[in-house]
Amino acid sequence: MTDLHRRRARGILAALAATAFLGTATAAAAPGAPTPPTVPRPTAQPRPPVHAVCSSAYRITRTLDGGASWDMCWRYSTDAGLILDRVTYRPPGGAAVRVLTTARLAQIHVPYDDGGAEYDDLTGAGFGWGLQDLKPAECPGGTLSTVKVPEVGQVKGVCATTRARGHAYRMASDSGAGVHQAQAEDLLVYTVNKVGWYEYISEWRFSSDGTIGANVGATGSLSPVDYNATDGRGWPLGKGARGYATSHAHNVFWKLDFGLDGGRDRIEQYDSAVTPPVGDGSPTVKTRRTAVTRELAGDAANMRWWRVVSGTGKNADGHARSYEIVPGRTDTHAGRGFTQHDVYFTESRACEQYASNNIGNCGAGAGDSVDKWVNGETLTKPSVWVNIGFHHIARDEDQQPMPVHWQGFQLAPRDATAMNPLTPSDLASQNGQPPTQS
Repeated sequence: MTDLHRRRARGILAALAATAFLGTATAAAAPGAPTPPTVPRPTAQPRPPVHAVCSSAYRITRTLDGGASWDMCWRYSTDAGLILDRVTYRPPGGAAVRVLTTARLAQIHVPYDDGGAEYDDLTGAGFGWGLQDLKPAECPGGTLSTVKVPEVGQVKGVCATTRARGHAYRMASDSGAGVHQAQAEDLLVYTVNKVGWYEYISEWRFSSDGTIGANVGATGSLSPVDYNATDGRGWPLGKGARGYATSHAHNVFWKLDFGLDGGRDRIEQYDSAVTPPVGDGSPTVKTRRTAVTRELAGDAANMRWWRVVSGTGKNADGHARSYEIVPGRTDTHAGRGFTQHDVYFTESRACEQYASNNIGNCGAGAGDSVDKWVNGETLTKPSVWVNIGFHHIARDEDQQPMPVHWQGFQLAPRDATAMNPLTPSDLASQNGQPPTQS
């Protein structure tokens, strides 16, 4: 661990990590707390070959209402937590589509507004060792899988379950004689990891229409040692009007390696520009496609989006299969180079694992954060990094316990199938321009 890593580590929390994960309470480091001795890092579990078929104990397969199914392998890292491999979607009656080769968290960066503390929860605070033992009630109707966490033991920490999400679609006929509608179901795979007083729910949601959702929910408790925001960088909690709980950010990063259809991908960016109306006319919109051929630090903008396009696979209409990146609400944090951008596309490197405080051992001069890896290389095998920020200004309702606040994004299928994969059979012929009466 370098001096830079130590400065950004969790301070006294890291020193207490071993006892914290055996069930004792821990506190986050107060600003100015002495730096403890470095905690020895347990040996990480070996990484299985991504293209090997995992054993039944590490495989999740689920058929959802309507006939769509998802299949994937899972493994666990004492830094990244839950990792998913070979994520494959099969539409009802159709062929399987490999969507993701690997998907996982890449960092939870937590800088405090007063500059007194800055944490890298995955690589500097023992995120992986904080895996929580879930009770059956926390995985309703699902299956709990056991993880062997080094120096902690056996933890029933991975939940796979299904959950209703309401309408998949609804379409009334023009005549009012009938309604096509279906209720949808999602597969949820999640863990809960405790870091200090916070507990992070790392959730992957797989929908019957091929959509993937990645979310992190923060809950648990506000750190009591941070009730010291007397300089206006906090919010008054409890009696009176003095500022107590220090405001801070949660900058969550995910790393995705697609390999759509098992091949090589390309990245495209789309920007739409609106021209105001002239006279009595209507405004016009023109959309421009830009091929992203070199590494890019991308910034979200109005009417801008990105998609990952399969280099080999096409749907039944002959259109290239792709997945669109759909960011959720985000607070972009300007304090660090790696938090200043919303997406990064980098050439895949085995050592480039974490968006900050990287422990992948990329060598001297390589930099230890994702912004340092965007240096103009041609993208032949792109990795996708998504950054979603949340500026947490505490409120009275955050105590006690703190309600879950979510941040995340979606991966939406775009031309993965020729029609809505849940299309009812009596509408299956309406591919292309539908009839005027339907």
